Amino acid sequence: MLVQRPRRWMKQLESERGGNAPVNSALTTEQQEIQELEVRINRLEREKEILKKVTALLMSDEMNCMR
Repeated sequence: MLVQRPRRWMKQLESERGGNAPVNSALTTEQQEIQELEVRINRLEREKEILKKVTALLMSDEMNCMR
């Protein structure tokens, strides 16, 4: 098992040097941080879309009540 890890790391390093982005696990702390930030950005964008829809729904409901 311990022998396979360095081989996996070397294979991943070669792949990344060839221009391929890491799929599951990052090789460096900077890559890990980037992946975490990308996940956070995606979550925040989804939350923003939900808030937009809720706001539109509430405004629509409020307009209907004023009529």
